[in-house]
Amino acid sequence: RRSFMAGAALGAAWLAHVRQSAAQGVAASGGHKLPDITSLPDRFKGSGQVIVATWGGVGTEMQRPAYYEPFTKLTGIKVVEASGPSAAKIRAMVESGKVEWDVCQSSRGTVIELQGRGSYFHDIDYSLVDTANISSDFRHPQGLDMLPYAQIYAYRTDVYTKDKPQNWSDFWNVQKFPGPRTMPVATDGNFPELVGALLADGVPRDKIYPIDIDRAYKSLDRIKPHVVKWWNTGAIPLQMLADKEATMAVAWNARLAAIQAAGVPVEIAWEGGTLYNNCWAVPKGAPNLDNAMKFIGFTTMAVPQARYSMLLPYGFTNGKAGELIPSDIMKNLPTAPANFSKLLLQDVDWWAKNRPTVIERWTKWVLQ
Repeated sequence: RRSFMAGAALGAAWLAHVRQSAAQGVAASGGHKLPDITSLPDRFKGSGQVIVATWGGVGTEMQRPAYYEPFTKLTGIKVVEASGPSAAKIRAMVESGKVEWDVCQSSRGTVIELQGRGSYFHDIDYSLVDTANISSDFRHPQGLDMLPYAQIYAYRTDVYTKDKPQNWSDFWNVQKFPGPRTMPVATDGNFPELVGALLADGVPRDKIYPIDIDRAYKSLDRIKPHVVKWWNTGAIPLQMLADKEATMAVAWNARLAAIQAAGVPVEIAWEGGTLYNNCWAVPKGAPNLDNAMKFIGFTTMAVPQARYSMLLPYGFTNGKAGELIPSDIMKNLPTAPANFSKLLLQDVDWWAKNRPTVIERWTKWVLQ
């Protein structure tokens, strides 16, 4: 109860600060004014609406000032919000021929998985996308990455005051860095830390994929006795760090902003973390197809992406966005050059194919 209350209070304070900043048109960190979008090419303009399904919460709240409001103002196309774009819901809509959404916030893995079963998504109209500044790593025929985030670990700096943990070998080294850990479970919504397990076991970065599942779980065997909780929601590791119930915690970088902003002495170890991504995808039969493509093209331009990263510490996929983001904000983003160079890109094709096997193995392993 105490842990929950502490974590909830920190989260609420951070959320209130983010909302206030957005209302004032400034960044959540440093108070920098958000860059303005003053004009658009005529090809983006239109009428009617575009229905965008996202996962809600503060992520969607910040998409309003970053994306929705300027898009509507400059194009004349109204953004209508929807929520819950699960793979099951997308599949049901398309198969029934009753598609309610134009754009879905999804993952490349979901897109690949569904496309492997049939034709569930339209091809992205890349003629409307700033491909000159968006790496091919972020582009898929039916999904355009737009929200990079890192799964990394953080540690209490008031516990490790001399030697600082820097990589996954340090996370696994309980002799040099003693203390309770917390790590994610393996579910449809979470990725177990197989990459970290292999790096801690001495596998070179360029040999991580294809993942040796057996070796990864053998490495997890070594850290398992020191993991006091396997978490299934992103708030849990923050609560545990805040209350010192864990001195090291695998977490998502944007979530850690809440407790860092509240003054909890934690620091991120970026080395060997994994860069994940959400993408925009258009379900087959979208009622406003042209507007969907315009929305995707607009929101992946440099200025909208910079606005979003300044409101929430998620990364950007348009390289030009980095030129618009102040250095004090940039240093905390997963796509900042100094951090990005330390991260590994998720192999979405491998995970789309092997995730059921990983989860099945996890279910047995965690009970052993």
